[in-house]
Amino acid sequence: MIVRRGEMRASKVMQERVIKTPNIKIFWHSETDEILGEKKVEAVRIKNNQTNQTQDIPVSAFFVAIGHEPNSLIFKDWLDMDEAGYIKTIPGTSKTNVEGVFAAGDVQDKIYRQAVTAAGSGCMAALDAERYLSAKGL
Repeated sequence: MIVRRGEMRASKVMQERVIKTPNIKIFWHSETDEILGEKKVEAVRIKNNQTNQTQDIPVSAFFVAIGHEPNSLIFKDWLDMDEAGYIKTIPGTSKTNVEGVFAAGDVQDKIYRQAVTAAGSGCMAALDAERYLSAKGL
């Protein structure tokens, strides 16, 4: 696991779980420099962001889970957002400040950010959109 800082932002329980798992090695203060391999992933080159030293780590897969910024910038001129860029919705709904526009999942959920809650809010948005269209006679 490559961690850009000297600490993780995950919940304490998740941090402890990762730290105590014997087959997970944590590379602190490190960033991905390059994915290596010709036809498949064979290694990852990481760089320590404090020492600038690089090292190649043999791997067979590479998974990216990075950041807590919603991918909502494209909507900034139209939809109300909070200071972190999450789209604001009317509490208890997926409705935004623009009629007929609904937001769901990680783009509006800054608290849970989990696949299962994103799926649930996606269902809410689909139902809200269906009701909106029905009310418009569409």
